[in-house]
Amino acid sequence: MRHDPSPERRGCLDVWGTSRRAAAILLSLLPVVLPLAAQSLGPGSPARRLTEQDLRTAFECAQHALAAKDYPTAERGFKDFLKLDPQSAAAYLDLGVVYMRTGRSEEAMRALETAKKLDPRMAAIDLNLGLIYYRKRDLKTAIPHFERVVKAQPESLQAHYLLGLSHFILGQYVPAVAALEPIRDQEQDDLDYLCMLGIAYGRLKRSGESKQAFAQLVRAGGDTAQLHLLLGKAYLDLYDSPEAKAELQKAIAGDPKLPFAHYDLGVLFRRLGQVDKAEEEFDKEMTISPTEPWAYEDRAEVRLEQGDLDRAIPLFQKALALNPGFAAAAAGLGRVYLRKGQPEEAISYLKRAVALEPDSANFHYQLGQAYLKKGEPAEAKKEFAEQQRLQARAVDKDSDRIFGRLPLPAEPAP
Repeated sequence: MRHDPSPERRGCLDVWGTSRRAAAILLSLLPVVLPLAAQSLGPGSPARRLTEQDLRTAFECAQHALAAKDYPTAERGFKDFLKLDPQSAAAYLDLGVVYMRTGRSEEAMRALETAKKLDPRMAAIDLNLGLIYYRKRDLKTAIPHFERVVKAQPESLQAHYLLGLSHFILGQYVPAVAALEPIRDQEQDDLDYLCMLGIAYGRLKRSGESKQAFAQLVRAGGDTAQLHLLLGKAYLDLYDSPEAKAELQKAIAGDPKLPFAHYDLGVLFRRLGQVDKAEEEFDKEMTISPTEPWAYEDRAEVRLEQGDLDRAIPLFQKALALNPGFAAAAAGLGRVYLRKGQPEEAISYLKRAVALEPDSANFHYQLGQAYLKKGEPAEAKKEFAEQQRLQARAVDKDSDRIFGRLPLPAEPAP
C-alpha cells in the first residue's frame, strides 16, 4: 500500500479498484411490504379504491423493469407508485437503486434518505447508502451504515466485506480484521480478500496468521504471474523486501508485459537505493502501460532528486495529464519550479496539490516555502501553521510515498 495514503494508491491490491467489487454488489430486493389501507387513484381516476393486488402489480412491474435494466421504465414505475403510496420505503429504496445504477448519486442519496426516514430498520437502505459514500470516498460516513447492516444482518457477506475494506483503506487494521474474519470460510478463494486480510494481520504483527492468509492465497490463486504480482505487492506493503523482490521477479518471468509488475519492482529498487535499476523498471512500465500515470510520476521524482529539473517537468506533466486528480504530480511540478526559482509557477501547482489533498502537511509546507520565495510572508505563515496543525494530528498524507500499485481486480459475477 502506497502511503501517501491518497485514494489512488492504497492497499496490496488497488483497494479503490476493489470498489468494482463493491459496485458489483447488486442488492437483492427485500420482500415488498404493501400498505394495508388502499388509496384512491386521484382526480380523474375510477371511483373504486385500489386493492392490495393493484399496488402489488404496479410495484412488481417497476421491479421487473429494474431487473431487466430498463431504468427509464423502472424510474417512471416507482415514481408513479409513490404517487399512490408516498409512504413506501421499499419504493424509495428501489428508486434510489435506479439512480445509483444510472450514475445520479445525489438523487440516489435523497431517495434513500427518504426511505430511511420511513423505515429506519431496513438494512438494505443502509447498505446502499454506505455504497454511495464509499464511491464518494467518504469512508468515515460509509462505515456507520455498513456497521448497522452487520448488526442487523450478521450473516451479510457484503456488509462484512465492505466494512472491512473501508477500515482497511483508512489503515484501521484492528476493526478491519474484526469485520473480515467472520467471513473467512466463505471468502477463502477470494484473492483480494485474502490479500487484505494478510496485510492487515501483518500490520498488527500477527505474522503467523499473515503467513496463513498468504498461503491460502497461493492455494486459491495457483502459480500464475498475476498471483505472484499480488503476493509481491503484499510483501512490498509489509516491507519484506526479499520476499517482495522474489515474487515480483516471478511475476515478470511468467509474463514480462504484466501491467504494474515492473512498476512495483521499480518501487522496490528505489526504496533499496538502487536508482539505476528503478529507472530501468519505470521505463519498462511506461512502455507497457502508457496510459497509467504512476511510473511517469516516479520517474520524474527520480530525476528531481538527481537535480535534472528540466527533464522531470514533462514527466510530471504527463502524469498530471493522465490523471488530473494526481496531487503528487501537481506537487512535484511545484517543487521543480520552486527549485528553479520560479515561485509564481510553483504556487500555482502547489495550490492545486493542496486543493486535491488538503490534509497533506508536506504540500502545505512546500506552498509556504513558495510564498516565502515570492516575498509573501503572511501567506507563508498561514501554510506553515497548517502544516504544524496537520503534523500534530498525525494525518499527513504525504509521509511515505514509496509504495506500489496493482491493476483493478476482476469484477465478480453478480
